[in-house]
Amino acid sequence: MNPPGADASVRRSWRRVVVIDQDSYYKNLEDVPFRDRESRNFDHPDAFDSELLKLHIRELIAGHAVDQPIYDYSAHRRLAETRRIGEHHIVVLEGILIFVDPELRDMMDIKLFIDADPDIRFIRRLRRDLVERGRSVDSVIKQYTESVRPMHLQFVEPSKRHADVIIPEGGHNKVAIDLVKTKIRDLLRERGVETLAADPGVRVG
Repeated sequence: MNPPGADASVRRSWRRVVVIDQDSYYKNLEDVPFRDRESRNFDHPDAFDSELLKLHIRELIAGHAVDQPIYDYSAHRRLAETRRIGEHHIVVLEGILIFVDPELRDMMDIKLFIDADPDIRFIRRLRRDLVERGRSVDSVIKQYTESVRPMHLQFVEPSKRHADVIIPEGGHNKVAIDLVKTKIRDLLRERGVETLAADPGVRVG
């Protein structure tokens, strides 16, 4: 996803990249009793405020700044403060369910699916939820067996067919990363943004 072309005064700042995390757009459950919040299926597409996410992506593509929600994963609600995002040439949308919505897919210049084995996915989720989201081991395992795995099979795995590139091994796949970098440079050039390809310090990705 790339905003409109930049003029000469900002071409050297093409490396401005903003990352939009789909998880920041979970629906606000502040008005729901906490006991009921914990029982929600957070791995279903309906768990997200997709309309707000799409609105923000459109605004970013148009070159405007947005106020991204900040989600409290331990309390399952949005915080009062937001995160201001703008001044960008590249928008990276990250999330396991972003290919489910056809409107969202249509906004993407490149669609990448990072593939990983089930055991690696579980270990990454366990580590993230314990360290970053204040969860217990039992709650992570319970969620994985009751919703994460079933929703992966129902929504995430089938959505791979919409990807332009499927990358096994993630960031360790150097060949795939080089191909993606080349494509991003081409897209930036099309929009009049100088990629400074001759600069050895330039990295895309």
